[in-house]
Amino acid sequence: MAVGRNGPLAALDVGSTKVCCFVAVEEAGRLRVTGIGHQVSRGLRAGGITNMEMAEEAIRSAVDAAERMAGETIREVNLGVSAGRPASQTVDVEMSIGGQEISERDLQRTLKEAQASYQPEGRTVIHALPVGYTVDGNRGIRDPRGMYGENLGISMHMVSLQNSHMRNIANCVERCHLSVRNIVSAPYASGLACLVEDEMDLGVTVIDMGGGSTSFAIFYDGEMVYNEVVPVGGSHVSNDIARGLSTTLINAERMKTLYGNALSSPADEKEIIDVPLIGESEHEIANHVPRSMLVGIIKPRIEEILELVNDRILASGFNKVAGRRAVLCGGAAQLAGVQELAARILDKQVRMGKPIRVKGLADATDGPAFTTAAGLLSFAVRERFDDNVKLPVEEKRGKSRFLKVGNWFRDNF
Repeated sequence: MAVGRNGPLAALDVGSTKVCCFVAVEEAGRLRVTGIGHQVSRGLRAGGITNMEMAEEAIRSAVDAAERMAGETIREVNLGVSAGRPASQTVDVEMSIGGQEISERDLQRTLKEAQASYQPEGRTVIHALPVGYTVDGNRGIRDPRGMYGENLGISMHMVSLQNSHMRNIANCVERCHLSVRNIVSAPYASGLACLVEDEMDLGVTVIDMGGGSTSFAIFYDGEMVYNEVVPVGGSHVSNDIARGLSTTLINAERMKTLYGNALSSPADEKEIIDVPLIGESEHEIANHVPRSMLVGIIKPRIEEILELVNDRILASGFNKVAGRRAVLCGGAAQLAGVQELAARILDKQVRMGKPIRVKGLADATDGPAFTTAAGLLSFAVRERFDDNVKLPVEEKRGKSRFLKVGNWFRDNF
């Protein structure tokens, strides 16, 4: 929480369709957003950089707008990512403590051992989250300090990204004269923004439907236990419409927003919509199609996305702990009918998620499309064990809670 008192916090969500920056201050234990900036993504595809200069320009524009609104100059950002092929792995480690009382030092030693046991080649761990402790085989322990036992065990959820993606995205941000304080998985941030405590404890799946990809995170017992990305998102729906109806991507996006639906209805055949053809003036050639044709293009793609997510959840082995609840967020989740279709395919109770832990958001930015940016702010001030994994107790004093990503680059490249 001391981070908030030392100055403004900044969140940067770099997505395939938009770049969003939030600037916030902490007031009475809550976050108040004072600056908002968002820009259409350029130079990015599926969350990865395809053109460094265009991506840099989009980030600069979003950050500049947020700084002007907040009246602040930010130096570092908490960065949300959904690309880089994130890998999710649970690591179990057990250490002998000789029947003594479990101290902070024992906990640190076990946490460090768990991290040291997982060193994936060509990848960097961005999250190392304790998801459960055992003392002499007794499970369900949240904080073992002060307890006695012969053996202390820990289960750690590790989320790692490809080094190349981390290097590219961090370099792009640093070219904007900003340093990266934390790199955070997008669905994890979204979960921190829109989930209530009971959902996190009982089991829930957060599905972040972005433009270039759909990522999801499973929460259980108060912590994220699984994280994965499906490389299909809302932009693929727009592409399908543009190809199927021979129209431009801009018109396809407009029709999807105004007339699109993931569920068909009998009235769709009777409703006629205008489709401007590629290369033709809008009124030169009248191209009228029933709305059912548009829905017939949208529905299969949304079904495909949700079925891929459902298959990945089942394959992860965390389906049971995920419970019967799912929360949808991300811009693509706002399409009409997606919530109902998700409930049918996932066989879960589904609700739409929006930021609930920050105040000061305008009506245009308090919906599902901005949960990741809001969650990045929550991540920055949430008391966690991540620093325990990265720094031993003796080194923690006087240092930042989190190691700078820049330090990692200097050490490894």
